Amino acid sequence: MSGHSKWATIKRKKAANDAARGKIFTKLIKEITIAARDGGGDPEGNPRLRLAIMNAKANNMPQENITRAIKKGTGELEGVKYEEINYEAYAPHGAAVIIECVTDNRNRTVAELRHLISKHHGNMGETGSVNWMFERKGVILVTKDNHTEDEIMEAILDAGVEDLKDESEFFEVITSVENFEKVRKAIEGNKYKIENASLQYVAKNPLKLDDKCTAEVMKFIEVIEDHDDVQNVYTNVEF
Repeated sequence: MSGHSKWATIKRKKAANDAARGKIFTKLIKEITIAARDGGGDPEGNPRLRLAIMNAKANNMPQENITRAIKKGTGELEGVKYEEINYEAYAPHGAAVIIECVTDNRNRTVAELRHLISKHHGNMGETGSVNWMFERKGVILVTKDNHTEDEIMEAILDAGVEDLKDESEFFEVITSVENFEKVRKAIEGNKYKIENASLQYVAKNPLKLDDKCTAEVMKFIEVIEDHDDVQNVYTNVEF
């Protein structure tokens, strides 16, 4: 699990240092649109939308972009019809990968991903080929701000937290899907700053590789994540 938040930190630094913010906004807008489409445009009654809006604001997305995405999801504004699809693959060195996509053209997406994966020394897997290696978990990154691990744990213990790790700049909080919203509210209620919160695929048994192999897997993931239809990429590699 710990490698997962390290990868998230790497991605945030990359976004801060290059021209990736436009792509990040596109991914966030897609998530807001789908959340509003599936659960309605009121964030108070739609936990997925509430979470998407929180993450959009954490990335400094203007309110007008958020509002427009919600209206496209609810049909108040005309918008693209998106479909959510997960693909499974193997990166170099046998690393397992789950790729979350949002697309308006399934055939285009799978063809382009198959080409990218093959070109960068991976293999597209069949449905279920790597999914069994992962569990769906809530992952919340809490900014330290001079707080101690014991302080955070005391605030969220009764909410059903499964694990808490010190990850350099952040505390990584792991929850079950069922307790995710309860733990998130407990963190917010105690005035701790949430850097990011999401439901993720977390490896049951992380794969440890040497530095050279790990770097090659990271490069593979970066290439896949850069595809316009890819929302998230998860791997079992321990970074």
